[in-house]
Amino acid sequence: MQTQLTTIQKHLAQWWEIHDGDRVKCTLCPRYCKIPNGSHGFCYIRQNKDGSLYATAYGKSTGFAADPIEKKPLFHFFPGSDILSFGTIGCNLGCKFCQNWEVSKTPDEKYMNAFYSPDEIITLATVNDCIGIAYTYNEPIIFGEWVIDISSKARERGLKNVLVTNGFISSEARKDLFQFIDAVNVDLKSFSDTFYRKLTLSRLEPILDTLRWLVHESHIWVEITNLLIPGENDSDAEIERLTKFIADELTITIPLHFSAFHPDFKMLDRPTTPLSTLKKAYSIAKHNGLSYVYLGNIPVSEFKCTSCPQCLQPIIERNYYQVTNLNLKGHRCGHCGYSIPGVFHNNNSVVD
Repeated sequence: MQTQLTTIQKHLAQWWEIHDGDRVKCTLCPRYCKIPNGSHGFCYIRQNKDGSLYATAYGKSTGFAADPIEKKPLFHFFPGSDILSFGTIGCNLGCKFCQNWEVSKTPDEKYMNAFYSPDEIITLATVNDCIGIAYTYNEPIIFGEWVIDISSKARERGLKNVLVTNGFISSEARKDLFQFIDAVNVDLKSFSDTFYRKLTLSRLEPILDTLRWLVHESHIWVEITNLLIPGENDSDAEIERLTKFIADELTITIPLHFSAFHPDFKMLDRPTTPLSTLKKAYSIAKHNGLSYVYLGNIPVSEFKCTSCPQCLQPIIERNYYQVTNLNLKGHRCGHCGYSIPGVFHNNNSVVD
């Protein structure tokens, strides 16, 4: 399935303009990197070569896996299905707590030798009985050209496209990159701009703007993850603000996943998130009206269960990433008939 193509190093990027002599300005994300000739942007995989911007990771992956869709995490999008997952290297954020830094923070060229065409990736998804393709592991926004080329063909073949993203994308690129995407999980890391500036070297507002656009101006299914880091973004006040934003400016039916932090990368001095903190966040979210709240990175199955908001009966039960019981009739609760938002096997349209 692998072929060696040296010409892939010259894949011309989208979303850029000439800037001040031999520099180019990348307009893919809100950094708007102004890149000198021979250098690359913050994400590492967008490079100025002789006055043009190239996507140097186009066609190249750190590896593929058939993952449960619940691992993304997506709990209301074809539950119990597998999806082909892959990523490249690099990231447009600088998270000191990155849980996948081995690929997102490496400039290692060992991943840059084999080329995969969109057709080869689609074949991989098909032969592994996957519902589609997930662009994940590192930040897929930075390899947006490849995402578009794969996702457009995947949709033609009846496959689904999932983006697991930090949401840090420019308004110029957003509509193009998301045009063939069926579902996203956005990592809303905090509801503090100070947190974003200090610990991710970015800003909060562009992520909130992406979420507003996804919910109110697209037909994409949306779920949100919030990694709770002890002493940084786990105060009751911040969780209150974050969940009220979701309820007031997005919708109470968005599934929200609170995830436990484990010491990694440059934040080895922080402890693992206590279960008590996760439970408190769960309670705050439910108090603010959110219908579907889940706890991740913990071995407690009850907080991974989807219950009907009307009759309170379990309708999707999970053990880790496996669905153990599914009681839906179309998109309705199998007990009382209440409409459950999501995209399910026998109902391919988004139900809000």
